[in-house]
Amino acid sequence: MATRQIMTEASAARLPVVVLISGGGSNLGALIAEQSRWPYRIAAVISNQPAARGLERALAAGIPAEILDHRDYPDRAAYDLALAAAIDRHAPGLVVLAGFMRILTPAFVARYPGRLLNIHPSLLPKFPGLHTHRRALEAGEREHGASVHFVTAELDGGPAIMQARVPVVPGDSPETLAARVLVQEHRLYPPVLGWFAQGRLRLGEDARVQLDGVRLAGPLDLNELPAVLGM
Repeated sequence: MATRQIMTEASAARLPVVVLISGGGSNLGALIAEQSRWPYRIAAVISNQPAARGLERALAAGIPAEILDHRDYPDRAAYDLALAAAIDRHAPGLVVLAGFMRILTPAFVARYPGRLLNIHPSLLPKFPGLHTHRRALEAGEREHGASVHFVTAELDGGPAIMQARVPVVPGDSPETLAARVLVQEHRLYPPVLGWFAQGRLRLGEDARVQLDGVRLAGPLDLNELPAVLGM
């Protein structure tokens, strides 16, 4: 499945980004909506699930969309090779996971050092993996949230760049907590892509996050950023 995107001179100057999805693509929608604000452009969207609604979001925005079903490949390594080939056809400067429900092989991650981002629905390093909202409630957490991080071979273990926090309120269910976190995810992801596209954000050789040439002591807090950071 694919569509053509008419390139203007201005859009061609923006950092090309490939987004990987598996589902509805609400974070993809937020990234698409913010393209005019930041110097990146989504060059393609790839899904491992043929029924992913995020593919419709991409096509509606004139972005090439492709299905690469993992069930068509004998193992994870074979799929990741095909996925890398599909990504590389678009020559992206950045690869972004937006609800991509696949564990990536170390070889795949090593192919994009410092150029692979993910958004995860917890305040990492707490609750890597699945069912984060239920686990936060079961643990009696008073706050929860989401993190954008560089991807490394360790599942949800790469250094966090920025986080958004929400309170856990009495009577919360995993569903109500998830909905509140998702609102913050949509605020969280676009500026991180924007900083990377501006050349302000990078993963240092010491595997620490650097912003404007300064190594961060820990993840930034979305709600505490000064205006100078472009929020």
